[in-house]
Amino acid sequence: MNTSTSTTWASKKPGRSPGERLVEAILFATSLVSVLTTAAVIVVLFSETFQFFLRVPLTEFLFAPEWTPLFAEPRYGIGALLAGTFLFTAIGLVIAIPLGLLTAAYLAEYAPHEQSIRVKGIMELLEGVPTVVFGYFALLFLTPILQNLIPGLNLFNPISAGLVLGFAILPYISNVASDAMMAVPRSLREAAYALGATKFEVVTKVVFPAAVSGIVAAIILATSRAVGETMIAAIAAGQRPILTLDPRETIATMTSYIVQAATGDQPAGSLASRALFSVGATLFLLTLGFNILAQRIVERYRERYE
Repeated sequence: MNTSTSTTWASKKPGRSPGERLVEAILFATSLVSVLTTAAVIVVLFSETFQFFLRVPLTEFLFAPEWTPLFAEPRYGIGALLAGTFLFTAIGLVIAIPLGLLTAAYLAEYAPHEQSIRVKGIMELLEGVPTVVFGYFALLFLTPILQNLIPGLNLFNPISAGLVLGFAILPYISNVASDAMMAVPRSLREAAYALGATKFEVVTKVVFPAAVSGIVAAIILATSRAVGETMIAAIAAGQRPILTLDPRETIATMTSYIVQAATGDQPAGSLASRALFSVGATLFLLTLGFNILAQRIVERYRERYE
């Protein structure tokens, strides 16, 4: 009886109207444009990179200590740019991770609901500040102060740039991590309180482990954002690619080199222009690696705490 009724209803179900089919076709076309655009970018990026490696050995690219593609005797050692990028990013994360997680814990567990909404709104406004403003703030305001405190600090340096970077990426950690903490079921908190746990113990031993996947995602998101930061690095950290981990020295990151090369007069198809694509491909693979690592860490902790 039920089977025949459902069959009769299905046979009478009206088909989609031409308007619905048109909307579906438009949505499919727009999504296809996004996919094809991304694929085209990847194809162009790696085809130019392939042409670069036909003339520059991979061993030189990975292990040469200098990056001087515009010199009379060019060298193409990506290590100098990687060292500057990691140093710049590490200083920013040292600031952003503890402050971001403390802010997230306050917003999720301690602040009243209305105050939490207002603070998160302010943090979201901070995300909208142009990074060129952060760069000039670091160069013109923070660097002179640090030069009076740190002997031998150059005008362009990763310390002031990294400190400002930390505050620029702080909202990415605090907002995403606080959302992850708020998503933890209230029953877990109540069970911990019933066992005599304090507020601090509930936050550190119950909420943090339960929200660890979201917290890791927030940190990886901020790391990817820091690695890809351009204007703060180009303005405040400098554009001098040297292989050093001394934070007082002027450095160059991968993004700051891309800015420098893109504003130059290298002819298209030259080795110097293709060196730009090789740096872009390295940056792409580095960011992709961070995302894959984040996904694996999230899956590992999710299996542990489920």
